[in-house]
Amino acid sequence: MRMLVNVIFPIEPFNSMARNGTAGEIISRVIEDIKPESIYFSEQDGNRGAVMVVEVPDASAIPSIAEPWFLNFEANCEFRIAMTPDDLMRANLSKLAEKWHDVHVM
Repeated sequence: MRMLVNVIFPIEPFNSMARNGTAGEIISRVIEDIKPESIYFSEQDGNRGAVMVVEVPDASAIPSIAEPWFLNFEANCEFRIAMTPDDLMRANLSKLAEKWHDVHVM
């Protein structure tokens, strides 16, 4: 299944790693290992951050995606399922609405 992974890097140890020249090398190694479909770097909540799109074949693969960020950068990782329009169409929303038609919001 495709997932969006938000990675938030705390100021430290990233600043120290940037100053000593290791941040870029480690990021390259992590990307090479994870092989995201895409990755973008940006600011998140006032910190450095990244957003990746990754294919997760099984829940047991999540540690192999998160641990490199945790162990090297003390980063926070958030995982969200990402659906394509085709995925959403296969969910058959009209059938779900029919099933739950008698539930009313108060």
